[in-house]
Amino acid sequence: MFIKLNHKTLKVYEAIRQLTKEVYALSMKLPAEEKFNMVQQMRRAALSVKLNLAEGSTRKSQIERKRFYEVSRGSVVEIDAVFETAVDLNYYKEDQLNEIAELLNKCFAMLSNMID
Repeated sequence: MFIKLNHKTLKVYEAIRQLTKEVYALSMKLPAEEKFNMVQQMRRAALSVKLNLAEGSTRKSQIERKRFYEVSRGSVVEIDAVFETAVDLNYYKEDQLNEIAELLNKCFAMLSNMID
């Protein structure tokens, strides 16, 4: 926020910021018994997407950068799996998750393009 770094100008960074906010908003709608399980896991994964993009973008080595982007992309997949489980447990209906689905696909594709 205070350090002016190049990753903040990337379109993927803005998409990840939106993804993080949406994950936090949706996690508040989960039942109280998921507070220390599913809620924390999806929030940690959302932060991991953002933090690994940020840290990776500061690496000089292309190999190192790509490794951080791979971890970031893996966390996108993790978020998807958590929401799939939440749907399986009837915490959400699939049609309630259209925005997060779009953001997950967008972030996954953008991160994949940075890795390949």
